[in-house]
Amino acid sequence: MTRFEANDLTCNDFLGGRVRLWQPRSGYRAGVDPVLLAASVPVVVGQSVLELGCGAGAAVLCLAARVPDLRLTGVELQPAYADLARRNGSENDMPLEVVECDLAELPVDLRQQQFDHVIANPPYFRAGAHSPAVDDGRRVALGEQTPLAAWIDVAARRLAPKGYLHMIQKADRLADMLSVCADRLGSIEVLPLAPRRGREAELVILRARKGGRAAFRLHAPLILHAGDRHERDGESYTPELSSVLRDGAALPGFSTQ
Repeated sequence: MTRFEANDLTCNDFLGGRVRLWQPRSGYRAGVDPVLLAASVPVVVGQSVLELGCGAGAAVLCLAARVPDLRLTGVELQPAYADLARRNGSENDMPLEVVECDLAELPVDLRQQQFDHVIANPPYFRAGAHSPAVDDGRRVALGEQTPLAAWIDVAARRLAPKGYLHMIQKADRLADMLSVCADRLGSIEVLPLAPRRGREAELVILRARKGGRAAFRLHAPLILHAGDRHERDGESYTPELSSVLRDGAALPGFSTQ
């Protein structure tokens, strides 16, 4: 699919309406993960941000809603999603350059640039580890085609000295991420994201710095939902998480300064 038709799309509010995102009615749809990723980044006014695999632009635009006047660039493989990201950037009045390409084959002009921050929400599932989605967009977004190591390698190459990588991934991929970072990035911090108290973390956010030399830090898990179990329909986010998802607050558990 080269682009979506109007009746293929819905327009959804993120950050309490501070970002309005066009995304496919069926196919890959952004949830809370890109919002949490954006909220973890210690970005300041005037810095540059590159998102690898930007999809419709949820993460990078939520980041820009929290901190204004950023230079935003996205890389997206699928033409229909790249087109949506451009539209979403324009309609949210957030200048976003979207480069349509495979992240392993960046164009020359992008390979000559460096960024203060690189963010990424790579596919969660190893190739062959799950039944492929029927929808092409979901299949590419959720199923690994480019190895996770390549995502981190490309990010490290595009970071400016002392620049940060932030990546959200399944907790069972943490060992893979740490192994790849070992020869490329330092000052590694990991924030586990647990659905409820007493539950294992299902996701992690990894922070790593180019040229960083600080000791490894494993933060206490950030609890997403209040209560020990799901007891009623509707949202049950903790007040801290609600502030992140609705008001654009920085993510608790990670310093964003």
